[in-house]
Amino acid sequence: MAGPRPLLIVDDDAALRATLAEQLSLDGEFDPAEAATAGEAEEMLASAANRFDAVLLDIGLPDGDGRELCTRLRRQGLKIPVIMLTGADAEADVVRGLDAGANDYIAKPFRLNELLARLRAQLRVFDNSEDAVFLVGPYTFRPSAKLLMEQARNRKIRLTEKESAILKYLYRAGGKPVGRQILLNEVWGYNSAVTTHTLETHIYRLRQKIEPDPTNARLLLTEGGGYRLDPAAGSPAAG
Repeated sequence: MAGPRPLLIVDDDAALRATLAEQLSLDGEFDPAEAATAGEAEEMLASAANRFDAVLLDIGLPDGDGRELCTRLRRQGLKIPVIMLTGADAEADVVRGLDAGANDYIAKPFRLNELLARLRAQLRVFDNSEDAVFLVGPYTFRPSAKLLMEQARNRKIRLTEKESAILKYLYRAGGKPVGRQILLNEVWGYNSAVTTHTLETHIYRLRQKIEPDPTNARLLLTEGGGYRLDPAAGSPAAG
């Protein structure tokens, strides 16, 4: 994926929180934020200024049970993966955590590599779900709605099914070029009647919609015998 993925660590153990945040951010894969209480976590998750791809949630919080927080968050519409961290790993505890809406449940003490593997697995599932939301340049991209939202200008861009599929596949390529034939096969399937000209026409129309200057593309680039998406181009973080 493009850029570090934001996630929220909710745990009242400051030392564990700091260690976990440091280790998860080491290779640039994740950008962790921290919360020490259920109340702080709720505020951070509710803020329009924040975006998180996953939550690591301790059960024993000073102002409530993490499972109850997870239930509230699900009722409020939170869709992202929630992985519970806890010292209570009896079968009844695991079942209660999963029933609360958690995607996974990891007992302390845990090995970092196991946590990373489970976190990545949950993110892969979520990225392929109808609830996924991606950042593409200045836009928030909702593939299931075939919609790009440019928050700074309060502008919505409607995409066709094929345009949305092209954008989603290029995003998941993580900034690497995707050959024209591969893109054709992935978006249209193995249909001999569809040619690269069809793809090029869709790319042209997509650029007209998303590029400030379609003649000087910055987001959707022609490269390596195909196309590459630069999700950071034109975003506030990219300047």
